[in-house]
Amino acid sequence: MKDAMKDAVREESAEAAQGEEVWPLPRRCPLAPPRGLAERLRTAPVARIRLWDGSSAWVVTRYDDVRAVLSDPRTSVDPRINGYPQVNAGLAAVRHAERSMLNRDDPEHAAVRRRVSGQFTVRKVEALRPVIQRVVDERVDDLLAGPMPADFVHGFALAVPLGIICELLGVPFGDRALFEGWTATMFDPAAGPARSTAASRAMSEYLARLVRAKKEDPRDDLLSSLAAGQPAAGAMTEAELANLARVLLIAGHETTAATIALGTLHLLGHPAQAAELREATDPALVAGAVEELLRITTVVQSGRRRVATADIELGGQLIRKGEGIVVAGDIANRDPAVFADPDTLDIHRGARHHVTFGYGVHQCLGQVLARAELQTVFGTLFRRIPRLALAVPLEELRFKDDMVTYGVHRMPVTW
Repeated sequence: MKDAMKDAVREESAEAAQGEEVWPLPRRCPLAPPRGLAERLRTAPVARIRLWDGSSAWVVTRYDDVRAVLSDPRTSVDPRINGYPQVNAGLAAVRHAERSMLNRDDPEHAAVRRRVSGQFTVRKVEALRPVIQRVVDERVDDLLAGPMPADFVHGFALAVPLGIICELLGVPFGDRALFEGWTATMFDPAAGPARSTAASRAMSEYLARLVRAKKEDPRDDLLSSLAAGQPAAGAMTEAELANLARVLLIAGHETTAATIALGTLHLLGHPAQAAELREATDPALVAGAVEELLRITTVVQSGRRRVATADIELGGQLIRKGEGIVVAGDIANRDPAVFADPDTLDIHRGARHHVTFGYGVHQCLGQVLARAELQTVFGTLFRRIPRLALAVPLEELRFKDDMVTYGVHRMPVTW
């Protein structure tokens, strides 16, 4: 009798799963979220989806509900909890093997975050502005000195934030190809657990060796400061330092690079607004444009992931303890109840209240740095390269539809 009941429950779950759309939903336009998400926002803002492994989770699309989930202490980022909606098999293996502040709940998360948060304050980042401008100008120089057409993604979009975070941490920029390769493997759903964990382990071992070198010969950089064990940093083991450096290195370039590339694509499609940035003398205009580009690109397409640690009622639905939640920030940033005419790029909008950097205690630690980098990029790029243009039709570009961070693989440009 019990076995029959179990079989019936399994059959019912299988039938329910068959009626659920598989996440991520397909895109029709490469510069807009999936149309199915807009439909969910209108008709079922909290609804079921089916994940890559056949499990079910809730997807949350409405702006107010997204902020509610991300600030609710009854949701957890810990991927070890049963029901957590894993992104793919490779990342699941990496996150189980090497825990970081990104997948720890408070108070553990807060303790790790405090060790480095002082390096990402507005005052600290403002002092870095000359360094950021120098790196951006150097990468523009490199792009202009190279062959044409050039790949904007690897020649500029990736090189800028990776160069800055390497300088901040004290990591050799000459090893950028290693970091790009390891990161790409970890985030590639086709890599699988073995390759993903191997890439993560290789990066951690590289950074552990660097930590040891910083202890013996400290320099004026963040990793040296942490390795020296200053009282404000707290006691951290070599492995913890390497893990923290890995998180900062990945988070410090991957999403910003994608935003640079996609933001540039959007502006190339809106030449009048690109011209405004080219002629801009008011930093506030550039800062506002960056917020709008952050809103309209929202590159974390896999959604921020949580698992309910208690029953939660949201949007007329009951999310039970142990059920996964996927927060769709890309469509929440186009919620018409919050952003008028949300599918239109408007650099005068004033969109700083977007949720691109998350919300709540897990808001992006490096958002002040990312904003400074993007402001410098978009305040410089079209002024230095006024004739920047795609070298191929938009339809020929290959986008990262199946990756954690949305973006474009290559982007040939001319000037």
